[in-house]
Amino acid sequence: MCRNIRQLHDFDPPASKEEANDASLQYVRKISGSSKPSRANQEAFDRAVAEVSAATRKLLDSLVTSAPPKNREVEAEKRRARAAARFA
Repeated sequence: MCRNIRQLHDFDPPASKEEANDASLQYVRKISGSSKPSRANQEAFDRAVAEVSAATRKLLDSLVTSAPPKNREVEAEKRRARAAARFA
């Protein structure tokens, strides 16, 4: 599951709220051990995703770098190349 969490810092354009939420969802799924919580746990699960997403946005908004922003397409191509080499 955690392999789906991608770096969100230092991209142009900056990571969207949706990307931060998707990463937060993957994180909560991983640490809870559940990809789909029971109805009894749904509220706690959703609250955790919202809190992690808010913390993620706060972190991303606070980080500074002197490096030039990365290109999403170039980074995606690098990931595909690594996957092709790993699974070839």
